[in-house]
Amino acid sequence: MGRIFGTFGVRGIANEKITPEFALKMGMAFGTLLKREQPDKELWVVVGRDTRVSGEMLKNALISGLLSVGINVIDVGIAPTPAIQFACKYFKVDGGAVITASHNPPEYNGIKLLEPNGLGLKKEREAIVEELFFKEDFYRARWDEIGQLVERDIIRPYIDAIKAKVDVEAIRKRKPFVVVDTSNGAGSLVLPYLLRELGCKVVSVNAHPDGHFPARNPEPNEENLQGFMKIVKALGADFGIAQDGDADRSVFIDENGNFVQGDKTFALVVKAMLEENKGGLVVTTVATSHIIDELAKIYGGKVLKTKVGDLIVSRAL
Repeated sequence: MGRIFGTFGVRGIANEKITPEFALKMGMAFGTLLKREQPDKELWVVVGRDTRVSGEMLKNALISGLLSVGINVIDVGIAPTPAIQFACKYFKVDGGAVITASHNPPEYNGIKLLEPNGLGLKKEREAIVEELFFKEDFYRARWDEIGQLVERDIIRPYIDAIKAKVDVEAIRKRKPFVVVDTSNGAGSLVLPYLLRELGCKVVSVNAHPDGHFPARNPEPNEENLQGFMKIVKALGADFGIAQDGDADRSVFIDENGNFVQGDKTFALVVKAMLEENKGGLVVTTVATSHIIDELAKIYGGKVLKTKVGDLIVSRAL
């Protein structure tokens, strides 16, 4: 029996590796896991996707698999991966699924399964899903126990939740000029609107949803953002923000059009959090710059380093 899941979910070429049949079986396997764990509970799962052209096809197939097992589904449509993770807690569901291939090219797609708290599915539960998937050992609901499907918005609650975490008045007073490039991805539905509500002057680039990603490769690295970097400088913006296809990754461009390495932006966040909390524990990976260790010493914090992987870091928190 092979392995399906990587560090966070499964990815591959849409309609070759990640087919409707694959998504259907994944939904049935995930649903069967939930049914076996809590056979007497009315179970709900949140499902959403990014803007990829294969997303609707795969989302509907996965939802069909869940419904056939008797799992109820909340379809939040196109939304950033972090918004779908937020939706798991917001709707108080039993799990979640995201149809996305994150920063990969448009021909790719994938599936991420989520815990009720929005984190990626634990490895031991992934192993059970894989076994059910390969053995096709699925639970099948009776005709009158098939799950129900409802559609709900998560964009508005997600924006409101972000605004509740920041100093809105301070941002409105400063009125930053920000240029955003959402790579025609799911962030197009959140980032420009969030910044405007915060009082920023916003110029949007590649901010209409288009799963072909016509403007650039969705991975927001320095090579792919050369044109955007020039735009930020030419417009005289305070800074620029670029995202990947599912908006779980953001990078920054400074006022001079320079690409800001992730270690620097992370260091600014760490400094602010340590100052605010008068110390604390910073969890990061072994690949992170030593500047984090230096900041922890200065501001009375401690650093715990893990293997590389956002799920590993999240669970260590």
